[in-house]
Order: sequence, then structure tokens, then C-alpha cells
Amino acid sequence: MGAKLSRLCAVLAGCLALALAAASVARAADVTEPVMLVANPKLGEFYRATVLIARPVGNGQHIGFIVNRPTQMTLGKLFPEHEPSAKVADPVYLGGPVYVDTIFALVQRDASPGGKSMPLFEDLFVAVDATTVDQIIEHDAEHARFFAGMVAWRPGELEQELERGFWYVHRPDAKLLFRKSTEGLWDELVQRHRGNSI
Repeated sequence: MGAKLSRLCAVLAGCLALALAAASVARAADVTEPVMLVANPKLGEFYRATVLIARPVGNGQHIGFIVNRPTQMTLGKLFPEHEPSAKVADPVYLGGPVYVDTIFALVQRDASPGGKSMPLFEDLFVAVDATTVDQIIEHDAEHARFFAGMVAWRPGELEQELERGFWYVHRPDAKLLFRKSTEGLWDELVQRHRGNSI
């Protein structure tokens, strides 16, 4: 009787572990909240080896920014007549294939920078209008990262991409997004996903 009970307990424990793992995966794939997306190694073309921050914007749509693709451009090169831009030494990042002629600012702060800004998660905001981006360049550049372009998903498109296995989903982490160098970030997050430590 004791052996049967032990086997039953082992089976129940196994079932519970599987259920918890499934629940964890379901939570990780919940894109009704901001997420960090890591490109599946099989994903090629434009999004090869990319890491993105994404958030819902209503009606099943999402926007996001590639966070690990620095360019050779700086704000000073883009805006040589704007003195505050020349003081920002960090590169401009390629945020995505949409609106590549527009500069967006991701800024860490306690409150919204105003204008047409929206929260991404916790104390991270994205400024999308030129006036607010200029103010961030002039007064808060040390807490910001600047992007040319963004990513936009049509209603339900991101969910479809997840179903097709395009992305690994992680909780967003501002420390990772604002690392001085994003080199190796994609490899690190792929390994973390494979180790089930998301």
C-alpha cells in the first residue's frame, strides 16, 4: 500500500510540475502587458538576433523597439546644428523598420516627460513627438536612449508570431535595455530561455 501511495504521489507531483510549467509559459506569452521579445535563432532576415521591447497600444495592436542594434550614427551627426545633440556620445539605435526618419527617446524617470509620451513599463517612457524628444536631449539625455524607427504590429499580429515560434518572451528589464553595450545581449537571453529561467 505504501509503494502504491508513493507512486501516486510521484505522479501527482509530476502532473503539478507540468501544470505549473504550462502556466509559467502562458504567463510569459501574455502580451497584454509589456514584454521583452528575443528572436528565435531560426528567425532570419531583418529581425535576426534581435531583442525588442514591446507594449500593447489597444485593439490588439503593439509597438516596440529593437534595443540591441546600435548604428554608426549619433545625434550630433544627425543634427549638427543642435548643440545639445553633439554632447550625446552614445549611438542612435535602429528601433525598427517603421518611421525610420523619426527619432524616438526611451527615457527612465519617475514621471512622464510630457507631450506625446507613453509608459512602456515601470519607470520607462517613450517620447514620440519632436518637442519632447528635444527636451530630453537637452535636459535628460543621460537617462535616455535614442532610436530611429520602431516596430508596429497590426491587430493580433504579435500573437500570431508567438504561435509560430518567432519570439521567446521575457519579462522586461530596464537594466538590460540600458546596458552600456548591448553586444551579446541576444545570446545571453537565448541561453537564459533555454535554461528556463525567464
